[in-house]
Amino acid sequence: MNPILMIPLVFGLGLGTTIAFTSSHWLIAWMGLEISTIAIIPLMAKHHHPRAIEAATKYFLTQATGAALLLFATMVNAWLSGEWDFYHTPSPIATILVTLALALKMGLAPLHAWLPEVLQGVDLITGMVISTWQKLAPFALLIQIEPSNPHLLTFLGLTSTLVGGWGGLNQTQLRKILAYSSIAHLGWVALAMQFSKSLALLTLVTYIIMAAAAFLVFDHTHSTDLTTLAMSATKNPVLTAFTPLILFSLGGLPPLTGFFPKWMILQTMVENNCALMATIAALSSLLSLYVYLRIAYAMALTMSPGTITCAIFWVLRLPRPSLHLATLTMASSGLLPIAPMLITVLSI
Repeated sequence: MNPILMIPLVFGLGLGTTIAFTSSHWLIAWMGLEISTIAIIPLMAKHHHPRAIEAATKYFLTQATGAALLLFATMVNAWLSGEWDFYHTPSPIATILVTLALALKMGLAPLHAWLPEVLQGVDLITGMVISTWQKLAPFALLIQIEPSNPHLLTFLGLTSTLVGGWGGLNQTQLRKILAYSSIAHLGWVALAMQFSKSLALLTLVTYIIMAAAAFLVFDHTHSTDLTTLAMSATKNPVLTAFTPLILFSLGGLPPLTGFFPKWMILQTMVENNCALMATIAALSSLLSLYVYLRIAYAMALTMSPGTITCAIFWVLRLPRPSLHLATLTMASSGLLPIAPMLITVLSI
């Protein structure tokens, strides 16, 4: 894409999210969400491929539905209370509709069906933006409202962890696997949100670090499915050796970075007499861990077949791993020792 066009689109992404962050008025927050949605659609369709156009269309229709539901809910709230402020949501119906609208925009199950299909049709860098940056604005709005029915967030969180685990089991496309990984981790964020806002923020930030590292690794190795991962060791042996650490961190294995948020969420749920929900969430994480083990096995412990019908990538000169890829890789595996400091900073 022409840089002259890329600059205003990236600026629009940042502007829309910033407006949603800083607003306390539902109409202004809705405008911020729409600015970021309009800015990313040309980035999704920049390759002019039929799958990219289809993904952009599905994303637009889904986000437009969520925006319409959000605007309707806030208008109902303003009609009942006479206020457009976040902290004046006395109507339980309006609060439930706002929660469902933001859950649709984030991709929480059972409102998740659009996310795997959209990510499958775009490139890995755009998919990384959808899975990380585009979650920030709905999360910032969802964390500021007081849920009238906390069981709704619990249902959304548990359903997302289960769907994210089960959905990725039989997938061979990496973008769909990462989409279901996003659904599962957002389920953990939703579970933490009703107990501790700072813990939910820590979980989301940790997921963004790990997901960005995974997307950048697969983009660097030009891998889109499990078959092409078998040639990763030939392309970049060092990066292939470190990638399982990123995947195991996404799965929540100790002593990696992804272990701490899940451990804290499970501990908080048990302390609040939610042992059954904690057990279901922990069991669902085992499903996700199996998915990441499949990717690590295909990448690090297998070799490509002798007869290859596709292009031989290793005879081409691949770019060197960048500084941000190395930083995210180390952060995905080595932030556990400073995790107490992080949660202290986020709780201030």
